[in-house]
Amino acid sequence: MKLWKLGIALVVLGLGGCATAPDDTYADPRDPFEEVNREVWDLNETLDDYVIWPAARTYGMIPKPVRTGLLNATENLGEPSHFVNNTLQGKFKDAGVTFWRFLINSTVGVLGVFDVATPMGLTQREEGFGETLAVWGVGEGPYLMLPGLGPTVVTDRGGDIVDGMYFPIDDLSTPLSVARIAIKALDLRLRLQEQQSLMQNSLDPYSFVREAYFQNWRDKVYDGNPPVEEEDPNELEDLGDDFYDQFE
Repeated sequence: MKLWKLGIALVVLGLGGCATAPDDTYADPRDPFEEVNREVWDLNETLDDYVIWPAARTYGMIPKPVRTGLLNATENLGEPSHFVNNTLQGKFKDAGVTFWRFLINSTVGVLGVFDVATPMGLTQREEGFGETLAVWGVGEGPYLMLPGLGPTVVTDRGGDIVDGMYFPIDDLSTPLSVARIAIKALDLRLRLQEQQSLMQNSLDPYSFVREAYFQNWRDKVYDGNPPVEEEDPNELEDLGDDFYDQFE
């Protein structure tokens, strides 16, 4: 585990206490940096048009079995961190499943290229350190739109830094680390293309993505069963009654 990575993680997590709610009473308190975030959003839209989507489209030309194998291998590298976080959350059965997934896919599955474990009933039990912090009661921090990376909250992204400190990810060479990140990012971009029409048809694409992110984040933290919250009619007025139904 590299100390400089730990230092970055602590700094990022510490930002959660630095944000203050905006003065605008109609602003989303989860997004205190909305003005800056919207500028980054515009930058990301440009990057997507000229760099990310063309790269993803080219990547999509690779035969699907090859892309699936590459994605399986990259996800297999994260199983040790899933094991640690399941254990930290007291999900010992899931931790055991993760352990066997990593062992089986790393050996029989040829370094994870073939997902042999899932057909055996050992489905992925993905848990990140950000989710662990949330389960422990740590606040999520402000919503951020990061250049080239998209939406997140401080706890989520800071947790990703910690997850990258475990074997074998921490021992990857720089080219392999870059390749791993690129494969996951390009695969995600291809899958998100299916949601492009929903975003483009929304009244405010920025708010659409923000709400989608928070719903997905809560689903991850609560394993798909988040507590029911009372809806604020004022928040739904501009976006339509079926706003959240688009993410189900």
